Amino acid sequence: MHRRLLLLCALIISLNISTAQTIDLNSATDYSPYIFGHNLEHTRAAVNGGLSAQMLKNRKFAGKPSRNEGVASKWFGIGEKVFFTKEDFDDVYVRHLHLHNMHRWNELGSQAIQNLKGGNTAGLGQYEIALQKGKEYTLRTVTRVNMPIKLNVEFTNRKGDKVYARHTLSLSPSGKEWEICEFSMKSPADDNDAAIRYTFTEQTTLKFGALSMMPSDNFHGMRKDVVANLKAIRPRLLRWPGGNFAGEYRWKDGLLPVDERAPLGAATEIETQPYTDGYDYHEINTDDFIALCREVGAEPMLTINAAWCTPEECAEWVEYCNGDETTEYGKIRIERGFKEPFNVKLWSLGNEMGYSHMEGPKGPEGYAAMAEKHADAMLKVSPDLKLCSSGPYPNDDWAKKSAAALADKAPYVSLHRYSPDYAANNRGLIRYTTPEEIKTTYNKTVNSLTVNVNIAQHMRKSLDATGKNLMISFDEWNQWYAWYRPSCVTEGIFTARMLHFFLNDSNPLNMPIVCYFQPVGEGAIMIEPTSSHLSANGQMFAAMATHQDGKLCKIENNEDYSTAATIKDGILTITLINAAYDTPRDFDFAINGKIKVAKLYSSDDLTPYSYFEESKLKASATKDHIKTTLPPHSVALLRIELK
Repeated sequence: MHRRLLLLCALIISLNISTAQTIDLNSATDYSPYIFGHNLEHTRAAVNGGLSAQMLKNRKFAGKPSRNEGVASKWFGIGEKVFFTKEDFDDVYVRHLHLHNMHRWNELGSQAIQNLKGGNTAGLGQYEIALQKGKEYTLRTVTRVNMPIKLNVEFTNRKGDKVYARHTLSLSPSGKEWEICEFSMKSPADDNDAAIRYTFTEQTTLKFGALSMMPSDNFHGMRKDVVANLKAIRPRLLRWPGGNFAGEYRWKDGLLPVDERAPLGAATEIETQPYTDGYDYHEINTDDFIALCREVGAEPMLTINAAWCTPEECAEWVEYCNGDETTEYGKIRIERGFKEPFNVKLWSLGNEMGYSHMEGPKGPEGYAAMAEKHADAMLKVSPDLKLCSSGPYPNDDWAKKSAAALADKAPYVSLHRYSPDYAANNRGLIRYTTPEEIKTTYNKTVNSLTVNVNIAQHMRKSLDATGKNLMISFDEWNQWYAWYRPSCVTEGIFTARMLHFFLNDSNPLNMPIVCYFQPVGEGAIMIEPTSSHLSANGQMFAAMATHQDGKLCKIENNEDYSTAATIKDGILTITLINAAYDTPRDFDFAINGKIKVAKLYSSDDLTPYSYFEESKLKASATKDHIKTTLPPHSVALLRIELK
């Protein structure tokens, strides 16, 4: 293959573009596949309400109950003369495997229902259940009763006057043990605002420890449609479980059955799970995450809880992932059905340490001292780990006192950046109501690439000044607050430009890891109750993924990052961006080849909810030239078979 590439390069010395760009095929070289990385953090709607197939909200009864009613949040009580209470700590099903000083109130709870009159209907229900006609759902109940009862589980319309399906469970007392029942139900109708109702009529007390409902065709507790869309954007690296959530995560809880894992409350800010009253329900554990990585073709990157988990606990996590049958936690993994090691090599030593919103040391010296202990313990288990240090980078002081101090053990250094500045710092609102506002918002958004480039270059200089061989892990980037608003083609153009920047500059910046924050529900994959689809950002990730596994070609006079080119098996792949708001752009390729693919991504609409329309790109081919013109704010994909 290498010889074939050299022959092709000998035939074609360069590729010229009318804008004075030159693509040098002789420079074709490898680049890190991890620049096509993504985050999968348990924040907002990425997992709960996103990737997770779980359909019930607050299914483990976390938090305080409703005022004067005693019913857990997200649920409603059923019946008159019924007494509802939330039980905490002493009589609950969910638990933590180890507390290790993380005392979070209201994570442990169960729901008690006392039916005060025999023959009266009592129970618990939840609205906004999206049912699909003919689809099978798997349900579980975890209950405790003090006399035999019949528990009816029903799918109904919102009012409850129409029953779509019913399943009756015969529950029996079993002392202090919880009874677990699993069963399936189907709905004969579509209803996006259905209800689920759990009712009984006996004069007794029923306690719910946990409830569950998922489509039966889920993938390790994850929605198959979302997994398919994640696979479509071809992530080569997935960073998990955070981000900020890493400071709340307890990996050993994942060794418990999924229904038994206690919810995890947001420690320092509700930002982490605002849509679930500040709780994550630990639906996905290490085993599930590794299964997802293998399904979508991504390398796993794990972030430890550096502030609360001890070095020994983090080393045990490494051992669980990478150890063999001779190690304590490797043996546990094997006993759980995973004989082959997960072989996780990439690990982050915490997330955004030094910032006020993260627990742990705030200064570089304190963080370095803490992180070194974790690194030593982890490397003792697996000496070939690739560790990444954290901190408020780019920051010359942290570079000298933290990154440099940890360089021999953690050669990667984390960089996070959200843009544009004008949105993040309230120096101007994102506006779309007039043509002038649309143009201003568009230009500020797509041109915020320049700030990101400058920050990465500044960090490179700071790290080089330490005299250590340090690499940049740009493991969080996105538009600021992209997770709270609909995306659009404007952000899609920004995403395309960022990906061109990473393709062209990851090697000279020694930046082998790049992770978008984050695809599911927060930028690239839009989530609906029963479906999901790629946003304009997701369309760009899917388009740029055609560069993967190719050799990267150097491009001169490409300061605006309008062009990226790779070559593989005699096929030259070129992506082009015309970031101009209202003017077309000509491209002229001096090349002898046959066009195999010519695709245009364009849109007249740059406002929220807009998407790229895919169409055939008009490109003319002569003996030595391929020419094309891109309309304003558009992206093109060309695949050329070289002659």
